[in-house]
This record gives sequence, structure tokens and C-alpha cells, in this order.
Amino acid sequence: MIAALPSFARRLLEVTFLRYVGASAVALVGDVGLFNLFLLAGWLPVTAAAASYGAGIVIHWLISSRLVFVEGARTAGLDRVRQKGLFLGSAFVGLGLTVAIVWAGDRAGLDANLSKLAAIAVSFVATYVLRKTLVFAAD
Repeated sequence: MIAALPSFARRLLEVTFLRYVGASAVALVGDVGLFNLFLLAGWLPVTAAAASYGAGIVIHWLISSRLVFVEGARTAGLDRVRQKGLFLGSAFVGLGLTVAIVWAGDRAGLDANLSKLAAIAVSFVATYVLRKTLVFAAD
């Protein structure tokens, strides 16, 4: 499939950051969709943010370990288990940032989606840096 793409598109797919943006976009659709579904169900914004972020973690791992950080992905054994643990740790950093920002926005009376948007931006940068430099660092 990739070979059928124009050369400029193939070159773009070779850029790890752009693949990460794509993976993040897919995970974000799941995250935000669930977030709003949970809000409609009457959940507190902070609880909805935490639960939907958790679903996004699973989606992001599946894409990141198979399509984004291909060079640094471990395939088996203790190295794979360690990498999953580090990924989960980076996700908890993002989750902590998300919950804190949504909680602070809620306390300040901001719209929950506006707070979630700010949390997405901060969490994106933090998790990318951790995953690029620590989780999927090529040895």
C-alpha cells in the first residue's frame, strides 16, 4: 500500500513525528468521542477525562508500537514488557496532566471541552517527548 503512494507522501510517512501526529489523531477521536459520551451520561468532567484518556492509551499503544516507532519497538521478551511499562508510565504522565488541567478548568468554571482541549495540547507534547526519548529510543 505504501509503495503505491507518491514519493512525497512516502517521505512524509518516514517522519516519525508525522506518524505520531496521525496516531494521536486516531487515539484522540476515540478519547474525545468517549469523553463527550460520558459527559452526556452525566459523568463529572474529571472522571470522563480520566476514563476516555485510558481508552486513548490503548489505541495509541497499538498504533505507536506497530506503525510510529517501528525502529525502536521491541518485539518480545522482557524488553517488550519493559517497553510496555515505560509506555504506560508516559501515559500516566499524560493522564495526570489531563486530569489536573480538566479539574482546574472545571473549578474555574470553564467549559469542559475547552479544558480538555488545553489538556490535549499539553499532554501531546509531554508524551511525545517521553516516548521518543525514553520509551522507543533506539539503542
